[in-house]
Amino acid sequence: MTSGESDEPISAPLRTEALEQLLTERGLIDPNALDAIIANYETSVGPLNGAKVVAKAWTDPEYRRWLLADGTAAIKELSSSFIGEQTEHIVVVENTSSSHNVVVCTLCSCYPWQLLGLPPSWYKDPVYRARVVKEPRRVLSEMGLSLADDVQITVHDSSSEVRWLVLPERPAGTENLSEEQLLPLITRDAMVGVARIEAP
Repeated sequence: MTSGESDEPISAPLRTEALEQLLTERGLIDPNALDAIIANYETSVGPLNGAKVVAKAWTDPEYRRWLLADGTAAIKELSSSFIGEQTEHIVVVENTSSSHNVVVCTLCSCYPWQLLGLPPSWYKDPVYRARVVKEPRRVLSEMGLSLADDVQITVHDSSSEVRWLVLPERPAGTENLSEEQLLPLITRDAMVGVARIEAP
């Protein structure tokens, strides 16, 4: 090691930035095109898609029943663009006051991109993947979600064959809100099962 060098590992964001800069300088990528792809996943392809599914289920009891019985078909009916390479088969599970569902991928990071956008870093973290299966209540508490001891927790393992989507419990006080008004309340973390939806 030469003078001034550090043996500290370089963080992933810094490595990503350096790689992007190098590829841009060599003319291999267009930063504007890259920004457009990222923006697409953050807005058009992302949590908003899943939120539309949840809001529809909250306001339409018949759709909710169909969604829980056949998630793939119900979601495809809402928009065919919500079903794709990472969402060929979707199973939807519902959180209630007495039961709570949380999603993990223990093998890698299988995730319904078309519905939830880019997976958060914690979802891909080996620590989350290992611990949430063994001690889900503690992991959820550490992430800011404290559940009563009598709430049953079920952990669902996503795979290349099946992706899971959590239908969060609708918060009290939102009964008169429309689908459009509900959308901003619905978060990616709640659709993975590591958070609750808060009333406005």
